[in-house]
Amino acid sequence: MFSQICPFFFHHASPAKNVLCHLKRQVADKHSEWDKNSKLRSWEINPTMAHPTRPFLVVYVVWHPGFAPGAVLAEALRKHFRRKLYENISGGTGLSVIFRSANEPGSSTPLLIDLTEAETTAVVVLADAALAGDSDWVGHVRELAARTEAAGLGARIFPVAIDHAGLVFEEQALRWDQWTGTEVELRQRLIGELTYEFCRMLRHYLEHLRRPAEEDAALEKYLKKVQIFLSHSKHDGDGERIAKLIRERLHAGHGLSSFFDVHDIPAGLRFHKVLFKQIRQSAVVAIHTDSYSSREWCRREIIESKRHNVPLVIANCIGDRDERGFPYMGNVPIVRMDPHAADRIDAIVGRLLDEVLKDFLWRCRVELAGDTDPGVIFVPRPPELVSLADLPRAVDVPEPMIVYPDPPLSAEEERLFEAIAPHVRLRSLTEWLAGATR
Repeated sequence: MFSQICPFFFHHASPAKNVLCHLKRQVADKHSEWDKNSKLRSWEINPTMAHPTRPFLVVYVVWHPGFAPGAVLAEALRKHFRRKLYENISGGTGLSVIFRSANEPGSSTPLLIDLTEAETTAVVVLADAALAGDSDWVGHVRELAARTEAAGLGARIFPVAIDHAGLVFEEQALRWDQWTGTEVELRQRLIGELTYEFCRMLRHYLEHLRRPAEEDAALEKYLKKVQIFLSHSKHDGDGERIAKLIRERLHAGHGLSSFFDVHDIPAGLRFHKVLFKQIRQSAVVAIHTDSYSSREWCRREIIESKRHNVPLVIANCIGDRDERGFPYMGNVPIVRMDPHAADRIDAIVGRLLDEVLKDFLWRCRVELAGDTDPGVIFVPRPPELVSLADLPRAVDVPEPMIVYPDPPLSAEEERLFEAIAPHVRLRSLTEWLAGATR
């Protein structure tokens, strides 16, 4: 059974400002890694379709040198967006994350951010009392905000109010100063909220790529809510209970109703028809409990999700055993959660947001490729045998090519495809861009 929900962020238990004390203690260990005299700390820039040396999305993290915990928070963001999760979408090394904190030599402000170096740019400003009390830095950030506004849909600034004094900019800030939780919980919440904001940014930019002749304001009418479906079984007690807990947790905090949609799918409604109508903006969380694989409608929902290439996250909530593991539940992210404790809902929601962001990144890159060859089929994850189900008819396209995110498939996977569908060519995105033949 599917239920469709609107995610909301979540509450936590202890004061956020106490966490900064822990961060200040940690930064002493990290401080030796930072060169105060350097203009920035950056990592290798990833290739994109639009230009071989131009990354698609670059994330800048900006904080005042007087804000000691800034380095720890920035490093947490870097680790998240640079990790393996984003490697295959962004060209092999994760999203580019660049720090701006140290003042440029001979200046009272950091090195300027070049908004033309990437297709899209997200600037995260950690705004605290130190920044608010430095007029040069305030002027620098305000000038940066004006430049991102002038750059249009390809650039946005995201202030994070670390304390009340950080509310010095006109742009709506993420209110770290009002959050509660442990150090780890607050960092995860910041990552989740920024991931959501990046999704919103890329959703708008994707419509810009599809309709370049339209004015930015006119694109609003094309923005559709992301349809989030919960797939769960009613036949073992855990499935429906966990779905309810997820729904309650998501509705308990920061509202995302402007981005995700909320309503239930009536019993008996054919899911493939619903999914087909929402194909451009959908995602699925499958709550895999003991009876899940034995339920016909649950199996159908997984297959349709795979055939329509929507973001899919498996919440592995098996309490005892699964008599027959459903083979089509692989090849996607799996988050383990004890069905009785149900204590990893935040991790499930976080991974869902990551998958939605990856989907927008992939769709944007495909649009930038500009390929209209009906024989080239782009899929957002490594192909599997179910990917063959929706290829064009052989009479129309004798040798279709499936293009998927890097890295290339393993040799054993390619041999299986060759044995079953020798006429289908498989190329990773990098191989396809390079014109590889084999």
